[in-house]
Amino acid sequence: MAWILVYMGLGVLTGLLAGMLGIGGGSVIVPALVFVFAREHLPPGLAMKLAIGTSLASILFTSLAAIRAQQKRRAIDWKVAAPLGAATFVGSLAGGYVAGFLPGLVLKDIFGVFLDLVGLQLLTGFAPPPHWRLPGRPGLFGAGLGIGALSAILGIGGGSLTVPFLTACNVDMRRAIAVSATLGLPIALFGATGFALSGLHRAGLPAGTLGYIYLPALAGLTTVAMVVVPVGVHFAHNLPVAQLRRFFGVLLIAVGVQMLL
Repeated sequence: MAWILVYMGLGVLTGLLAGMLGIGGGSVIVPALVFVFAREHLPPGLAMKLAIGTSLASILFTSLAAIRAQQKRRAIDWKVAAPLGAATFVGSLAGGYVAGFLPGLVLKDIFGVFLDLVGLQLLTGFAPPPHWRLPGRPGLFGAGLGIGALSAILGIGGGSLTVPFLTACNVDMRRAIAVSATLGLPIALFGATGFALSGLHRAGLPAGTLGYIYLPALAGLTTVAMVVVPVGVHFAHNLPVAQLRRFFGVLLIAVGVQMLL
C-alpha cells in the first residue's frame, strides 16, 4: 500500500510536467522509479528497464489528457504535428524493442548525459538565427524518426527533444509544447509495446509485470496524472516563456546529474 501512495505522488508530478512542458514526465519519472525499484531490491539492470517501460506506458495516458487539454485551447499546429507524429510511430517501435536488449546500466548513463546536454542548451538561452525555419516534410519526417527512436530508448515522451528542436527552428515555445504533447502518444504506444515484447520471457521480473512494464506502478501513476494534466496546461499558457525555459533546463540538469551519480 505504501508503494502505491508513492506512485500516486509521482503521478501528480507526471501530470504537471506533461501539461506544463509538453513532456511525458519520463525525464523525472524514470530516475524516480529506478530509486523506488531499488528499494524493492530489484537488480539495477532490471530496475532501469522496468522504469523505462513503465514510464512509456504511463505517457500513453498522460499524452491523451494533454492532447485533449491543448486542443481545447486550439494550441496544436497539426501541420507540424502530423508529419512528426507519423515518423515517431516507426522510430519509437524500433527504439523500444532494441532498448529492451541493451544493458540497463548503459541506458542509465546515456539517459543522464542526454538530460544534462538538453538542460544546458535551454539554460544558455541559445538563440537561433532568425532565418532558421522548420524543414519541409522530408526533414520533419527524419527528425520524427530520431525523436521517436531516442525517446523510446530513454523512456521519455519526446518533449525533451521536440521542444528544443522546434524552438531552434524559431517556433514559439507554447506552440512547441503543444506539438510536443501530441508526439507523446505514438512514442509511448510503440515504445511501451517494444519494451513489453522484449521482456516477456525475462527471468527475475517481479509479479504484476507485462514484459518490462510494472502494472502496479502504472496504475498508481496514471490514475492521478490524468486528473492533474489540465492544471499543467493552464500553467503553460499563463507563465512567461523565459520562466518555462529556465525551469525546464534546471530540472533536466538536476535529474541528469543524479542519474550519472
